[in-house]
Amino acid sequence: QVQLVESGGGLVPAGGSLRLSCAVSGRSFSNYIMGWFRQAPGQERNFVAAIRWSGGWTSYADSVKGRFTISRDNAKNTVYLQMNSLKPDDTAVYYCAAAPSHSSALTAYDYWGQGTQVTISS
Repeated sequence: QVQLVESGGGLVPAGGSLRLSCAVSGRSFSNYIMGWFRQAPGQERNFVAAIRWSGGWTSYADSVKGRFTISRDNAKNTVYLQMNSLKPDDTAVYYCAAAPSHSSALTAYDYWGQGTQVTISS
């Protein structure tokens, strides 16, 4: 059974940092793209960042460039999202997902985690 399990969310003040983790199990994603998306209340789910599991490629939404960093640890089968200089607008449920090819489109991602809540206080 394929599982993507997010963790690391929480409540932090504006300007703070959080690191989200996505632990992957059940199959190999060595040829996949791992992405992070977020969904604020009443809004659509939007792309945040993505990384090729085998390395050499990353992509970021303009709103997080320079503040967020996506990375992966192959030995731990875990993808991370380091979030710095957080803003109240970053408040959302953050989801980890996997896609077979490079894409920022929601529909390209086959596997999803359950999400982790990130709340930034002003």
